[in-house]
Amino acid sequence: MNDTSPPEPHAAVSARWQGCVSVLVPVYNEAAHIDELLNAIHASPVKKEIIIVDDGSTDGTREKLKALPPIDDVTVVFHERNCGKGAAIRTALAYAHGEYILIQDSDLEYDPQDYAALLRPLESGTANVVYGVRPDRPERGLRFFLGAKLLTHLTNVLYGAGIHDEATCYKAVRRSLLERIQLECRRFEFCPEVTAKLCRMGEKIAEVPISYNPRSAVEGKKIRHSDGWQAIWTLIRYRFIPCRRWLRQNEETPQAPFAVSFSRLPD
Repeated sequence: MNDTSPPEPHAAVSARWQGCVSVLVPVYNEAAHIDELLNAIHASPVKKEIIIVDDGSTDGTREKLKALPPIDDVTVVFHERNCGKGAAIRTALAYAHGEYILIQDSDLEYDPQDYAALLRPLESGTANVVYGVRPDRPERGLRFFLGAKLLTHLTNVLYGAGIHDEATCYKAVRRSLLERIQLECRRFEFCPEVTAKLCRMGEKIAEVPISYNPRSAVEGKKIRHSDGWQAIWTLIRYRFIPCRRWLRQNEETPQAPFAVSFSRLPD
């Protein structure tokens, strides 16, 4: 199916999607890992749909995704050009149906076997937001380790969040809550933006420990020094911007904000 329009808006969770997590997978130049990643996500023992947004890959990733046979509850979307991780997440949200949203990076640093633990506080009703906390060791490189510590400390100072890993990829949120937020992110500032706005809404972030297998820049890690400065500015900026400027009205639903050249939706 090659239809570049997102599905119809979905104001409520139908019975089919109750208890289901929409796994949003932003992808850029991951031809060497995409098959292994999809196998790992499929192997996770939770009810899920997978929404892959290729963000302008040039290494053969698109060809691999296009060659995939149609799979139930797997959506594949291509951006016309590279727009950034945050942009890919925003596009993926327009295609999501599940009761919960979970972000999955494509670099194999995070293990989908942790999905069940991340979703448990949401399923039990004890939390609306859950972050996966990586092992507190500098094994992922000193500057990444210290940078993540700085962002976490700044989040706790500015928002009183009381969390231990702001920059973690594994963020699980009720879709009904996330859809109330107007996102502006383009690159890696998705994490501080969504953290800041959830905290401003009075949400308490639950945390669960997760496994983590860090990848170096040589192996394809894409975050850069400039993204760290952008994250700091994002946390500071949204501490003072009035909530009314980024909270959606009840009747509003997310729309795909970036040009899409291809999409294949499940039947």
